[in-house]
Amino acid sequence: MPGPPRLRIPAAIAHPVRLLPLTFFVLIAIGTAALLLPFARAGDTSAEFMPALFTSASAVTVTGLATVDTAEYWTPAGQVIMLILVEIGGLGIVALATVLGLFIGGRLGIRTRLVAQADMHVVNIGEVRPLFRRVAVTMLFFQAVTAVVLSARYRGAYFDDWPTALWHGLFDAVMAFNNAGFSLNSNSLGLYAGDGLVILPISAAVFIGAVGFPVLAELFQGWRRPSKWTIHTRLTVWGSIGLLVVGAAAFLALEWQNPTTIGTESVGHKLVTAIEGSVMTRSGGLASFDWGATRPETLNLGVILMFIGGGSASTAGGIKITTFLLLAYVILAELRGDPEITVGARSIGSRVVRTAVSIALLAVMLVTSSTWAIMLMTEFRFDQVLFEVTSAFATAGLSTGITPDLNVGSQGVIIMLMFVGRVGTMAAAGAFVLRRRTPRFHLPEEQPIIG
Repeated sequence: MPGPPRLRIPAAIAHPVRLLPLTFFVLIAIGTAALLLPFARAGDTSAEFMPALFTSASAVTVTGLATVDTAEYWTPAGQVIMLILVEIGGLGIVALATVLGLFIGGRLGIRTRLVAQADMHVVNIGEVRPLFRRVAVTMLFFQAVTAVVLSARYRGAYFDDWPTALWHGLFDAVMAFNNAGFSLNSNSLGLYAGDGLVILPISAAVFIGAVGFPVLAELFQGWRRPSKWTIHTRLTVWGSIGLLVVGAAAFLALEWQNPTTIGTESVGHKLVTAIEGSVMTRSGGLASFDWGATRPETLNLGVILMFIGGGSASTAGGIKITTFLLLAYVILAELRGDPEITVGARSIGSRVVRTAVSIALLAVMLVTSSTWAIMLMTEFRFDQVLFEVTSAFATAGLSTGITPDLNVGSQGVIIMLMFVGRVGTMAAAGAFVLRRRTPRFHLPEEQPIIG
């Protein structure tokens, strides 16, 4: 008996590298349509396309930048739509396709597995299904634990009823683990500034979400034996810890006496905020203080940390820690005159190095050109625009406060950056310049003068 007709995807877009950004694009369109529905907006205002499009793109790409006040502009129904978009975006549209394949067909098609490979950075196609199951369980577990901790604290110190405390706890837990910067409070985490029982659990959820699912899976199996970790896990774990410590120490030193941020607060308050300032710039996007009131040096620190980002195959953005550290090893090997790039007792292939260099250069090109474009269209300062652009590309969600005042053209640039930052610079570029044939010959080699 013939089965139901199967939807045929045109060959021009069927390749996984092209299908990946297309699925994110479709999800953004669906989210925009949902947010345009009357019950999603508060008040009697008519539907506005740009706020809905910007919010949907920011939610699907788990960024958190917003042109409107989440607490005031969207109804609880609209906020639920945002939460769902963030959850799907964090897990990955490919994971959604994997779920549908499991429930409808009982098995995964080869194309679905290949797309999942591209999104989750899995080497073996056979690893896709078990990895997704671990991903789903891991996400739900950490979000549930964070939600319980936050809800208990909210009920005891900030809200008078359990329903409000539970909703805020759940919303903040989902946003934290997915590294999205949306908040039900108009001042983000400002209500909880200095409260370690709120800021530290949220920061921990952001940090864990930014590590990456492959690393978490490996740590579950052998976290007590660092010597057995893969190079990827070593780079990600030690790099994340190193950036956390360096970022917190630098933030503390720069803002210690700044009266507009933490200068007048207690030592405990300063320490908690310094940890938050280091973690959130890696992709968290939530803030208990005004980034627009920080010192220029602190803004520059934030740009650097956002540009680096978190781990590969995680909810974080940026060029990723492994890319950053591999480039450092490339420079070190070049300075030493080593014939190959080595990390520990392993050598790194030239293809991986080329990918790292390409990602970094594409990121620099996107950030610099977008900064230039927005400065042509607005009158904001260079440091404000650079911070905003880097935050969008790194899907960090932090802002100096200029997002609501950007014109339509600038908002379009930010939307493009969030999209490319989530899908990946290489995947986005490869979707349009993908080569169909493998070269069958090798051209004569020549060595131009470098430097």
